Amino acid sequence: MTLTLDTARAWVDVDLGALTANARMLSSLTGSRLLPMVKANGYGLGAPAVARALEPLEPWGYGVATVGEGAALRKAGVGRPILVVSPLLAEDVDGHLAHDLRPTIGDPAGLEAWRGRGSRPFHLEIDTGMSRAGLRWDDAAAIAAIASGLQGASGWEGAFTHFHSAEIDPGSAARQWARFQGVLGALPGRPPLVHAANSAGALLGRAYAGDLIRPGIFLYGGGAGGTAPAPVAALRARVVAVRRVGAGETVSYGATWRAPGATAIATLGIGYADGFLRAACQTTPGTGPRLIELNGALAPVVGRVTMDMTMLDVGAVPPRLGDVATVYGGLVSLDQQAAAAGTIAYEMLTALGPRVPRRYGSEP
Repeated sequence: MTLTLDTARAWVDVDLGALTANARMLSSLTGSRLLPMVKANGYGLGAPAVARALEPLEPWGYGVATVGEGAALRKAGVGRPILVVSPLLAEDVDGHLAHDLRPTIGDPAGLEAWRGRGSRPFHLEIDTGMSRAGLRWDDAAAIAAIASGLQGASGWEGAFTHFHSAEIDPGSAARQWARFQGVLGALPGRPPLVHAANSAGALLGRAYAGDLIRPGIFLYGGGAGGTAPAPVAALRARVVAVRRVGAGETVSYGATWRAPGATAIATLGIGYADGFLRAACQTTPGTGPRLIELNGALAPVVGRVTMDMTMLDVGAVPPRLGDVATVYGGLVSLDQQAAAAGTIAYEMLTALGPRVPRRYGSEP
Protein backbone atom coordinates (compact mmCIF):
# COMPACT_ATOMS: atom_id res chain seq x y z
CA MET A 1 0.00 0.00 0.00
CA THR A 2 1.38 3.40 -1.03
CA LEU A 3 0.06 6.47 0.72
CA THR A 4 0.68 9.93 -0.66
CA LEU A 5 -0.47 13.25 0.70
CA ASP A 6 -3.36 13.42 -1.77
CA THR A 7 -4.57 9.85 -1.14
CA ALA A 8 -4.05 9.53 2.61
CA ARG A 9 -7.75 9.70 3.45
CA ALA A 10 -10.20 10.90 0.74
CA TRP A 11 -9.92 12.15 -2.83
CA VAL A 12 -11.81 12.24 -6.11
CA ASP A 13 -10.49 10.76 -9.34
CA VAL A 14 -11.61 12.84 -12.32
CA ASP A 15 -11.62 11.22 -15.76
CA LEU A 16 -11.19 14.22 -18.04
CA GLY A 17 -11.28 11.95 -21.08
CA ALA A 18 -14.79 10.84 -20.12
CA LEU A 19 -15.81 14.46 -19.56
CA THR A 20 -14.56 15.39 -23.02
CA ALA A 21 -16.35 12.41 -24.54
CA ASN A 22 -19.63 13.51 -22.94
CA ALA A 23 -19.18 16.99 -24.38
CA ARG A 24 -18.30 15.67 -27.83
CA MET A 25 -21.39 13.46 -27.85
CA LEU A 26 -23.72 16.37 -27.10
CA SER A 27 -22.06 18.57 -29.71
CA SER A 28 -22.44 15.84 -32.33
CA LEU A 29 -26.06 15.15 -31.35
CA THR A 30 -27.09 18.79 -31.69
CA GLY A 31 -24.71 20.07 -34.36
CA SER A 32 -24.15 23.17 -32.24
CA ARG A 33 -21.09 24.71 -30.69
CA LEU A 34 -20.44 24.28 -26.98
CA LEU A 35 -20.85 26.82 -24.21
CA PRO A 36 -20.01 24.50 -21.30
CA MET A 37 -21.08 25.46 -17.81
CA VAL A 38 -18.03 25.46 -15.52
CA LYS A 39 -19.63 27.40 -12.66
CA ALA A 40 -19.23 26.27 -9.04
CA ASN A 41 -15.61 25.35 -9.75
CA GLY A 42 -16.52 23.09 -12.63
CA TYR A 43 -19.32 21.44 -10.64
CA GLY A 44 -16.82 20.74 -7.90
CA LEU A 45 -14.21 19.08 -10.11
CA GLY A 46 -11.97 22.07 -10.85
CA ALA A 47 -12.95 24.70 -13.42
CA PRO A 48 -9.45 25.40 -14.82
CA ALA A 49 -8.78 21.69 -15.38
CA VAL A 50 -12.20 21.22 -17.00
CA ALA A 51 -11.69 24.18 -19.30
CA ARG A 52 -8.25 22.95 -20.35
CA ALA A 53 -9.66 19.50 -21.10
CA LEU A 54 -12.44 20.97 -23.27
CA GLU A 55 -10.19 23.31 -25.25
CA PRO A 56 -9.50 20.78 -28.06
CA LEU A 57 -13.25 20.80 -28.80
CA GLU A 58 -13.01 24.54 -29.50
CA PRO A 59 -16.01 25.66 -27.44
CA TRP A 60 -17.31 29.15 -28.10
CA GLY A 61 -16.66 30.01 -24.48
CA TYR A 62 -17.51 29.05 -20.92
CA GLY A 63 -20.36 29.81 -18.53
CA VAL A 64 -19.95 30.87 -14.90
CA ALA A 65 -22.26 32.24 -12.22
CA THR A 66 -20.17 35.01 -10.68
CA VAL A 67 -17.60 37.62 -11.58
CA GLY A 68 -15.18 35.91 -9.19
CA GLU A 69 -15.49 32.62 -11.08
CA GLY A 70 -14.83 34.41 -14.35
CA ALA A 71 -11.82 36.22 -12.90
CA ALA A 72 -10.39 32.90 -11.69
CA LEU A 73 -10.64 31.45 -15.20
CA ARG A 74 -8.92 34.49 -16.65
CA LYS A 75 -6.14 34.09 -14.08
CA ALA A 76 -5.82 30.45 -15.14
CA GLY A 77 -5.20 31.58 -18.72
CA VAL A 78 -8.63 31.06 -20.29
CA GLY A 79 -8.93 33.46 -23.22
CA ARG A 80 -12.26 32.46 -24.74
CA PRO A 81 -15.45 34.41 -24.03
CA ILE A 82 -16.84 33.92 -20.54
CA LEU A 83 -20.56 34.45 -19.95
CA VAL A 84 -21.73 35.24 -16.42
CA VAL A 85 -25.19 33.71 -16.36
CA SER A 86 -26.42 35.52 -13.23
CA PRO A 87 -28.36 38.78 -13.76
CA LEU A 88 -26.22 41.89 -14.05
CA LEU A 89 -26.45 44.36 -11.19
CA ALA A 90 -25.18 47.89 -11.68
CA GLU A 91 -22.48 47.44 -9.04
CA ASP A 92 -21.05 44.46 -10.95
CA VAL A 93 -20.39 46.34 -14.19
CA ASP A 94 -16.83 47.27 -13.23
CA GLY A 95 -15.95 43.65 -12.45
CA HIS A 96 -17.29 42.45 -15.78
CA LEU A 97 -15.30 45.07 -17.64
CA ALA A 98 -12.11 44.49 -15.68
CA HIS A 99 -12.05 40.78 -16.53
CA ASP A 100 -13.57 40.95 -20.01
CA LEU A 101 -16.72 39.03 -19.04
CA ARG A 102 -20.01 38.95 -20.93
CA PRO A 103 -22.89 39.93 -18.63
CA THR A 104 -26.40 38.54 -18.61
CA ILE A 105 -28.98 41.31 -18.98
CA GLY A 106 -32.40 40.50 -17.56
CA ASP A 107 -34.15 43.85 -17.16
CA PRO A 108 -34.17 47.40 -18.58
CA ALA A 109 -32.09 48.73 -15.66
CA GLY A 110 -29.32 46.23 -16.34
CA LEU A 111 -29.32 47.07 -20.04
CA GLU A 112 -29.09 50.78 -19.30
CA ALA A 113 -26.24 50.26 -16.82
CA TRP A 114 -24.23 48.17 -19.29
CA ARG A 115 -24.82 50.31 -22.37
CA GLY A 116 -23.96 53.38 -20.38
CA ARG A 117 -20.40 52.09 -20.10
CA GLY A 118 -19.73 51.33 -23.75
CA SER A 119 -20.52 48.78 -26.43
CA ARG A 120 -18.98 45.59 -25.02
CA PRO A 121 -20.80 42.28 -25.75
CA PHE A 122 -23.72 41.11 -23.63
CA HIS A 123 -26.42 38.44 -23.64
CA LEU A 124 -30.11 38.93 -22.92
CA GLU A 125 -31.90 36.36 -20.75
CA ILE A 126 -35.59 35.70 -21.42
CA ASP A 127 -37.64 34.00 -18.70
CA THR A 128 -39.99 31.58 -20.43
CA GLY A 129 -41.28 29.78 -17.34
CA MET A 130 -38.36 29.15 -14.98
CA SER A 131 -39.51 32.21 -12.99
CA ARG A 132 -36.03 32.78 -11.65
CA ALA A 133 -34.37 35.59 -13.61
CA GLY A 134 -34.56 37.34 -16.94
CA LEU A 135 -37.07 39.29 -19.01
CA ARG A 136 -40.51 37.72 -18.56
CA TRP A 137 -41.98 36.43 -21.80
CA ASP A 138 -45.38 37.87 -20.88
CA ASP A 139 -44.28 41.28 -19.56
CA ALA A 140 -45.22 43.47 -22.52
CA ALA A 141 -44.02 46.69 -20.92
CA ALA A 142 -40.58 45.32 -20.08
CA ILE A 143 -40.24 43.75 -23.54
CA ALA A 144 -41.06 47.10 -25.14
CA ALA A 145 -38.51 48.86 -22.90
CA ILE A 146 -35.82 46.31 -23.76
CA ALA A 147 -36.65 46.55 -27.47
CA SER A 148 -36.18 50.30 -27.29
CA GLY A 149 -32.91 49.92 -25.39
CA LEU A 150 -31.57 47.46 -27.94
CA GLN A 151 -31.91 49.89 -30.81
CA GLY A 152 -28.41 50.47 -32.14
CA ALA A 153 -26.87 48.21 -29.48
CA SER A 154 -23.86 46.82 -31.33
CA GLY A 155 -22.86 44.78 -28.27
CA TRP A 156 -26.01 42.65 -28.33
CA GLU A 157 -24.28 39.35 -28.93
CA GLY A 158 -26.71 36.75 -27.63
CA ALA A 159 -30.11 35.84 -26.20
CA PHE A 160 -31.02 32.79 -24.18
CA THR A 161 -33.60 31.06 -22.06
CA HIS A 162 -33.37 28.16 -19.62
CA PHE A 163 -35.45 24.97 -19.69
CA HIS A 164 -36.88 23.91 -16.34
CA SER A 165 -38.07 20.34 -16.98
CA ALA A 166 -36.76 19.11 -20.32
CA GLU A 167 -35.50 15.86 -18.78
CA ILE A 168 -38.92 14.82 -17.46
CA ASP A 169 -41.35 16.73 -19.69
CA PRO A 170 -40.11 17.38 -23.25
CA GLY A 171 -43.39 19.17 -23.95
CA SER A 172 -42.41 21.87 -21.47
CA ALA A 173 -39.30 22.57 -23.56
CA ALA A 174 -41.47 23.00 -26.65
CA ARG A 175 -43.68 25.50 -24.83
CA GLN A 176 -40.71 27.44 -23.51
CA TRP A 177 -39.05 27.45 -26.94
CA ALA A 178 -42.21 28.88 -28.51
CA ARG A 179 -42.36 31.63 -25.88
CA PHE A 180 -38.68 32.36 -26.46
CA GLN A 181 -39.18 32.72 -30.19
CA GLY A 182 -42.15 34.99 -29.57
CA VAL A 183 -40.07 37.42 -27.50
CA LEU A 184 -37.20 37.33 -30.00
CA GLY A 185 -39.69 38.27 -32.71
CA ALA A 186 -40.67 41.37 -30.74
CA LEU A 187 -37.08 42.60 -30.49
CA PRO A 188 -35.12 44.54 -33.11
CA GLY A 189 -33.43 41.83 -35.14
CA ARG A 190 -31.81 38.63 -34.00
CA PRO A 191 -28.49 38.49 -32.15
CA PRO A 192 -25.69 36.31 -33.58
CA LEU A 193 -25.98 33.75 -30.76
CA VAL A 194 -29.28 32.22 -29.63
CA HIS A 195 -29.11 29.45 -27.03
CA ALA A 196 -31.48 27.49 -24.84
CA ALA A 197 -30.41 23.86 -24.51
CA ASN A 198 -28.99 22.74 -21.18
CA SER A 199 -27.89 19.09 -20.83
CA ALA A 200 -31.46 17.79 -20.95
CA GLY A 201 -32.36 20.07 -23.85
CA ALA A 202 -29.29 19.00 -25.80
CA LEU A 203 -30.23 15.35 -25.35
CA LEU A 204 -33.44 16.11 -27.27
CA GLY A 205 -31.32 16.63 -30.38
CA ARG A 206 -31.43 19.52 -32.82
CA ALA A 207 -34.89 20.85 -31.95
CA TYR A 208 -33.64 23.41 -29.44
CA ALA A 209 -29.95 23.47 -30.30
CA GLY A 210 -29.81 27.08 -31.49
CA ASP A 211 -26.35 28.47 -32.11
CA LEU A 212 -24.89 27.22 -28.82
CA ILE A 213 -25.70 24.54 -26.25
CA ARG A 214 -25.00 25.01 -22.54
CA PRO A 215 -24.38 21.54 -21.08
CA GLY A 216 -23.69 21.21 -17.39
CA ILE A 217 -24.36 18.10 -15.31
CA PHE A 218 -24.12 15.66 -18.24
CA LEU A 219 -20.52 16.72 -18.84
CA TYR A 220 -19.66 15.74 -15.29
CA GLY A 221 -21.28 12.30 -15.38
CA GLY A 222 -24.73 13.11 -14.02
CA GLY A 223 -27.84 11.88 -15.77
CA ALA A 224 -30.12 14.37 -17.55
CA GLY A 225 -32.72 12.07 -19.07
CA GLY A 226 -32.17 9.85 -22.10
CA THR A 227 -28.65 8.66 -22.89
CA ALA A 228 -26.48 8.04 -19.84
CA PRO A 229 -23.19 9.93 -19.66
CA ALA A 230 -19.79 8.32 -19.19
CA PRO A 231 -18.86 8.37 -15.49
CA VAL A 232 -16.42 11.17 -14.72
CA ALA A 233 -15.94 11.44 -10.95
CA ALA A 234 -15.04 8.63 -8.55
CA LEU A 235 -15.00 9.64 -4.90
CA ARG A 236 -12.62 7.48 -2.87
CA ALA A 237 -11.84 7.12 0.84
CA ARG A 238 -9.45 4.93 2.79
CA VAL A 239 -10.25 2.70 5.73
CA VAL A 240 -8.64 4.46 8.69
CA ALA A 241 -9.89 2.24 11.52
CA VAL A 242 -11.46 -1.21 12.02
CA ARG A 243 -13.14 -2.64 15.12
CA ARG A 244 -15.46 -5.45 16.13
CA VAL A 245 -18.68 -4.72 17.99
CA GLY A 246 -21.09 -7.03 19.72
CA ALA A 247 -24.83 -7.32 19.42
CA GLY A 248 -26.56 -4.21 20.74
CA GLU A 249 -23.50 -1.96 20.63
CA THR A 250 -24.00 1.47 19.09
CA VAL A 251 -22.14 3.38 16.42
CA SER A 252 -21.61 7.15 16.05
CA TYR A 253 -23.31 10.24 17.50
CA GLY A 254 -26.69 9.86 19.12
CA ALA A 255 -26.38 6.07 19.23
CA THR A 256 -28.93 5.88 16.43
CA TRP A 257 -27.70 2.50 15.16
CA ARG A 258 -27.27 -0.71 17.14
CA ALA A 259 -25.56 -3.79 15.80
CA PRO A 260 -28.11 -6.59 15.35
CA GLY A 261 -25.32 -9.08 15.96
CA ALA A 262 -21.56 -9.32 16.22
CA THR A 263 -19.96 -7.58 13.25
CA ALA A 264 -16.99 -5.53 12.10
CA ILE A 265 -17.12 -1.76 11.61
CA ALA A 266 -14.82 -0.06 9.11
CA THR A 267 -14.27 3.67 9.49
CA LEU A 268 -13.62 5.66 6.32
CA GLY A 269 -11.67 8.91 6.29
CA ILE A 270 -14.49 10.92 4.74
CA GLY A 271 -17.39 12.89 6.17
CA TYR A 272 -19.78 15.66 5.45
CA ALA A 273 -16.98 18.25 5.41
CA ASP A 274 -15.60 16.36 2.41
CA GLY A 275 -18.87 16.16 0.52
CA PHE A 276 -20.40 12.90 1.75
CA LEU A 277 -23.63 14.43 2.96
CA ARG A 278 -24.90 13.74 6.47
CA ALA A 279 -28.24 12.86 4.89
CA ALA A 280 -26.51 9.80 3.49
CA CYS A 281 -26.83 8.13 6.88
CA GLN A 282 -30.60 8.55 7.02
CA THR A 283 -32.80 5.77 5.70
CA THR A 284 -35.63 7.03 3.51
CA PRO A 285 -38.86 5.07 4.12
CA GLY A 286 -39.20 2.31 1.57
CA THR A 287 -35.48 2.20 0.73
CA GLY A 288 -32.60 0.17 2.04
CA PRO A 289 -29.42 1.40 3.70
CA ARG A 290 -26.92 3.68 1.96
CA LEU A 291 -24.20 1.60 0.33
CA ILE A 292 -20.51 2.16 -0.38
CA GLU A 293 -18.23 -0.07 -2.43
CA LEU A 294 -15.36 -1.66 -0.52
CA ASN A 295 -13.16 -4.46 -1.84
CA GLY A 296 -15.60 -5.42 -4.58
CA ALA A 297 -18.68 -5.61 -2.35
CA LEU A 298 -21.28 -3.16 -1.07
CA ALA A 299 -21.37 -2.27 2.61
CA PRO A 300 -24.07 -0.23 4.36
CA VAL A 301 -23.38 3.06 6.07
CA VAL A 302 -24.27 2.76 9.77
CA GLY A 303 -24.71 5.46 12.36
CA ARG A 304 -24.53 9.14 11.61
CA VAL A 305 -22.03 10.44 9.09
CA THR A 306 -19.65 12.69 11.01
CA MET A 307 -17.66 15.70 9.86
CA ASP A 308 -14.54 13.70 9.02
CA MET A 309 -15.47 10.01 9.15
CA THR A 310 -18.12 7.54 8.03
CA MET A 311 -18.70 4.04 9.36
CA LEU A 312 -19.63 0.90 7.43
CA ASP A 313 -20.94 -2.46 8.61
CA VAL A 314 -18.58 -4.86 6.82
CA GLY A 315 -19.75 -8.12 8.43
CA ALA A 316 -17.53 -11.02 9.37
CA VAL A 317 -14.54 -10.20 7.17
CA PRO A 318 -12.95 -6.87 8.08
CA PRO A 319 -10.87 -4.95 5.55
CA ARG A 320 -7.27 -3.93 6.07
CA LEU A 321 -6.29 -0.47 7.19
CA GLY A 322 -5.66 1.63 4.09
CA ASP A 323 -8.06 -0.28 1.82
CA VAL A 324 -9.85 2.02 -0.62
CA ALA A 325 -13.62 2.45 -0.71
CA THR A 326 -15.45 4.04 -3.64
CA VAL A 327 -18.34 6.22 -2.52
CA TYR A 328 -19.58 6.78 -6.07
CA GLY A 329 -18.22 6.25 -9.54
CA GLY A 330 -17.95 2.47 -9.23
CA LEU A 331 -20.56 -0.11 -8.24
CA VAL A 332 -22.64 2.80 -6.93
CA SER A 333 -23.12 5.57 -9.48
CA LEU A 334 -23.11 9.28 -8.77
CA ASP A 335 -26.85 9.49 -9.40
CA GLN A 336 -27.57 6.45 -7.23
CA GLN A 337 -25.60 7.84 -4.30
CA ALA A 338 -27.30 11.21 -4.69
CA ALA A 339 -30.76 9.63 -4.79
CA ALA A 340 -29.94 7.54 -1.71
CA ALA A 341 -29.17 10.77 0.16
CA GLY A 342 -32.38 12.38 -1.06
CA THR A 343 -30.61 14.86 -3.31
CA ILE A 344 -29.30 15.28 -6.86
CA ALA A 345 -25.96 14.77 -8.57
CA TYR A 346 -25.45 18.54 -8.82
CA GLU A 347 -25.42 18.93 -5.04
CA MET A 348 -23.34 15.81 -4.49
CA LEU A 349 -20.58 17.10 -6.77
CA THR A 350 -20.62 20.73 -5.67
CA ALA A 351 -20.54 19.63 -2.02
CA LEU A 352 -17.03 18.23 -2.50
CA GLY A 353 -14.93 20.02 0.09
CA PRO A 354 -11.74 21.96 -0.63
CA ARG A 355 -9.65 19.48 1.37
CA VAL A 356 -10.55 16.66 -1.04
CA PRO A 357 -7.75 16.49 -3.65
CA ARG A 358 -8.85 16.27 -7.29
CA ARG A 359 -6.71 13.75 -9.22
CA TYR A 360 -6.97 14.02 -12.98
CA GLY A 361 -6.64 10.85 -15.01
CA SER A 362 -5.00 8.76 -12.29
CA GLU A 363 -5.97 5.48 -10.70
CA PRO A 364 -6.52 4.70 -7.00
